[in-house]
Amino acid sequence: MARIAIIGSGPTGIYTLKGLISHPAGLSITVFEESPDPGKGTPYHPAVNDKAMLANIASIEIPPIIDSLVGWLRSRSNEELQNLGIARDAIGEREFYPRIVLGDYFAAQFWELVRRGHAAGHTIDVRGSCRIADIALNAHDLTVTATSSENSPCRLSFDHVVMATGHDWPQDTETSPGYFASPWPAAAIKRIKAVKVGVLGTSLSGIDAVVSVATAHGVFLRDDMGALLYQPLQGREDLHITMMSRKGLLPEADFYCPIPYEPLAICTPMAVEQAVHDEPDRLLDAVFDLFKQELARADPDFAARIGLALATVEDISDRYFRERTASDQFVWAGRVLAQAKRDKIERNTVPWRYAILRMHEVIARAVPHFSNGDLGRFHKYFKTVFVDDYATVPHESIERLLALHNAGKLEVMATGSDYTIEKTDGQPGVELTIAASSPIRFAAFIDATGQHPLSAKDIPFESLRRQDVIRQAQTPTNSLGGDGCDLRPTGGIDVDQSFRPKFEANLTNQLYCVSVPFLLHKLPFVQGITSASDMGEIVSESIRSALGKVSQLLPFPVSTERLNRSPTPTTPTEDTVA
Repeated sequence: MARIAIIGSGPTGIYTLKGLISHPAGLSITVFEESPDPGKGTPYHPAVNDKAMLANIASIEIPPIIDSLVGWLRSRSNEELQNLGIARDAIGEREFYPRIVLGDYFAAQFWELVRRGHAAGHTIDVRGSCRIADIALNAHDLTVTATSSENSPCRLSFDHVVMATGHDWPQDTETSPGYFASPWPAAAIKRIKAVKVGVLGTSLSGIDAVVSVATAHGVFLRDDMGALLYQPLQGREDLHITMMSRKGLLPEADFYCPIPYEPLAICTPMAVEQAVHDEPDRLLDAVFDLFKQELARADPDFAARIGLALATVEDISDRYFRERTASDQFVWAGRVLAQAKRDKIERNTVPWRYAILRMHEVIARAVPHFSNGDLGRFHKYFKTVFVDDYATVPHESIERLLALHNAGKLEVMATGSDYTIEKTDGQPGVELTIAASSPIRFAAFIDATGQHPLSAKDIPFESLRRQDVIRQAQTPTNSLGGDGCDLRPTGGIDVDQSFRPKFEANLTNQLYCVSVPFLLHKLPFVQGITSASDMGEIVSESIRSALGKVSQLLPFPVSTERLNRSPTPTTPTEDTVA
């Protein structure tokens, strides 16, 4: 049997396993999981998430494993649904559920895949509470060093190894008194007392932080008219939370749109691929031209309102956010929420939102081909428009922010780019100073800016670093590229179309890196369950092909429906990246 290791049993590992067990010949598959609960994945694990934290992906958007999420929920008993906090009549393919519910769903699907894999003749060994300490490449196989609390370290050989290690979070959340480097695990920030709290980041990660702290000191409830209210517990009235980001914008409510996607007319995959081939010297601008034409065709009124005809890559973000920036954020959020609720009932789609949503995954095809200069322009100016559009949040998340604001417990602040955050000796929390203004003291502070990109130097496996097989991705220093052009590192790691690191050493090339932090710089939208499904399919197809199955690899970079509408709390909104 071919020996395959999957490191990580979250969604990417699960979709990889799904593809592998379809191989006609028996495989020997070992799944390593650092947590004691294989299949749940960190973004959905009850030990990490508060039960109030919502995923921002609905069943209709999750690529089925065996069952769809809504199908799995409907097959649960009334007692199981009650334990999950879900009413049977509230189950729907476009509804949003707590992350821990998705954790139970993925775990159930994972173990059913294991059962079916065994029935199909595969050997599947699942090792929970097992950490991978090292990976080394050999001439014809790979050596994995695994450790667990119960056994001494062991070295195992595999023909293929898949690094599906997911997101990277600090092990010690409270890095100094009152300063939390991330909102997870939620139990850590729920220990924050009813004080003045600062939250850096206004995306779903920031909302998670706010909700976790708020539910530790009060309750959300609905009045007779169905409006959501927040009531602090007795003695906890001093709680006050300030969310902040560069622009000080709140994310918008999830909007209704047709799924599967309707085809684009102008900014099509073929048009983008043609631009990659024909216009390498001005690729970003060529793609931006396609973006403008498609958006103007989809919604002429919106295009006229923001002056799209005169827009450039450098000012599109300012034009896109101008009206919102000038508004009271909570008034704006309430208005957009009301419209989104009506649109969901009436099945009405806002044309410009839908056009941008569909275009981001098509334009992603061009990003790996950008020159160093264009890549920098894309990240600084253009990407924020797409991120804001796909990183909308569940309606209930906006309702919670409004309820806290109406109770006098929440405000949002724009920091701009000229600000400092300083920890002071002898006092918990931080002091925030914006430009030349007076410092603002927060007794507790949470960095909720989400997953940050990692690079080759951050690979945690010493042997891979020593072997120099994990290299930083590079792009040409100028737009023309070519053999004589200098290359400049961009961050991330250099992988081929099957996610295998590129190197010249005479070693096996059957290591696959689908760990999101190492892919973000060149593949900025490669987060979320849809991306996990695509990466799992690409990797499993590559492995099956290497084992002798004739197949056609999927195109790269990843192109999916609603790519990167991540249920994980990692995708920053435009504020956290602008």
